[in-house]
Amino acid sequence: MAITLVNPTGLPEVDVYRQVSIASGSKLLFVAGQVAWGAEGATVGEHDLAAQVEQCYLNIATALSAAGGSFHDVAKLTVYVVDWRPDKMPLLLEGMSRAAAKLGFTPVPPATLLGVAALDVPEHLVEIEATAVLD
Repeated sequence: MAITLVNPTGLPEVDVYRQVSIASGSKLLFVAGQVAWGAEGATVGEHDLAAQVEQCYLNIATALSAAGGSFHDVAKLTVYVVDWRPDKMPLLLEGMSRAAAKLGFTPVPPATLLGVAALDVPEHLVEIEATAVLD
């Protein structure tokens, strides 16, 4: 595994991610922002943020697998949420939790959460991109 995730002393410990990702691999993988499209290209979970977050994580896992990796190789996530407000956090966490249950582990690489006005199509509520490092 090319990624070690840590919470250094002196930085707050956050439940849903680690503060630092130490990469020791030699192959960088950049996964395009994933939205809640299923394999057929239809939106999964229209008007349901948790369902869309779950689908984004599953899509990232599919992309990582195609390149020979997994969420264990993810160094950084960036999450874009339409009309973000703090009261949406439980739905975001629910989607992450459902994806973690399907993936068999909880992905906790460093992450940045950004509120945005809109995404590519009106029914998309979230987009997540990943950077991974493979051996």
